Parts: sequence; structure tokens; C-alpha cells
Amino acid sequence: MEKSSLTALARQQLKIAREASSGRSAKTVYGGHEHVLRQTLIALAAGRGLDEHDNPGEATVQVLHGRVRLVAGDVSWNGSPGDLLIVPAARHSLEALDDSAVLLTVAKHGYPDRDSHRPQAG
Repeated sequence: MEKSSLTALARQQLKIAREASSGRSAKTVYGGHEHVLRQTLIALAAGRGLDEHDNPGEATVQVLHGRVRLVAGDVSWNGSPGDLLIVPAARHSLEALDDSAVLLTVAKHGYPDRDSHRPQAG
């Protein structure tokens, strides 16, 4: 079992984001390319964000610090600490209204079925 402090990690990544020319920073907390589930802590300086992009799978954004706006087409949702935003299955963007940190959780679509690679009994 592993334990991580998302509060401490958010503080650390916010410091990096404030100093970065892009105004953002990210660190994978769990998972990666070889996993279905991936959790990434994303820190954004106020006024910065993630440009419109496709949804790589089922996803949620949990707001840890600050305030953000998730936008998909003509619809938007504001999030504050403790809010969980369901990312729509459409192109979307994320904007930091304040210095913000979120936990992005994604279960990727199209991940190969692990059982399909096992030999069949018989």
C-alpha cells in the first residue's frame, strides 16, 4: 500500500505552476500508460488553463484548491474545493479562476481486455 498527501503535492505543484512560463504543472499520482486508470494532479496559475482537447476516456476532475471552470461547447461548470466535476464525452477545456489544483482521474477507452490475452481452457 502506498499513501500520498494530495494537499502537500498540490502545494508543491502550485509553486511550480506559478513559476512556469506555461502557468501549469502536473504530476501523475497513480497509473500511467500501461494502466486503465490514471490519476494526475494538475496545478494551474490563475487565468491559465488547458486548451480545448478530446476526452481520452471516462474522466472526473476533483477540485482540491482554488476555483476552476470546465467548458464544453456552450455549457460550463464552476468547481470549488470538494467539488467533483464529471468531464463530458466531448471536446472541453479547463480554466483556473484562481490559483488552482485538481485531481484528474481518467479510465482510458479502448484499453485492451487483459483476459483476451490469456490462453483458453479446454
